[in-house]
Amino acid sequence: MAAPNHNFRYDVFLSFRGEDTCYTFTDHLYKALLRAGLRTFRDDDAIQLGHELKLEIKDAIKESRASIVVLSENYGSSRWCLDELSLILEQRKKYNHIVLPVFYRVDRLAVREQGRSFSVEGSNWTVANTIRWKEALTEVADLSGMVLVGYICFSPVLI
Repeated sequence: MAAPNHNFRYDVFLSFRGEDTCYTFTDHLYKALLRAGLRTFRDDDAIQLGHELKLEIKDAIKESRASIVVLSENYGSSRWCLDELSLILEQRKKYNHIVLPVFYRVDRLAVREQGRSFSVEGSNWTVANTIRWKEALTEVADLSGMVLVGYICFSPVLI
């Protein structure tokens, strides 16, 4: 099933934890996507001052053809990132939204099994959100993606 709006505003939506990757890998990736001519949404550049961040991000995900999800050490501890991931995967199911996970210095199994920093249990989050986020992390970990090892050098190994 195609997305309801065939005139996508963005080619790619970048989902990432800023404190982990904003000025390293994600910044380089963003610039490379722009050089390649891809209209790319990155929340620190594309949101206009005065606009509601949450609504702007929801709209950007829905108006993107694809998403690159950079799963880093603290991604799973961010309610914001987990909400983005859930919506991205919902778009994937409903509209064939393309999703490419990038495992940035994290083990795919830790993401799938919610081990280490990807544990969403024991927080102040609701049971419904915890279940939804655990399912999203498991689903994204099962997708073919890329593993980034080291700092900027990465191995384009599809898993």
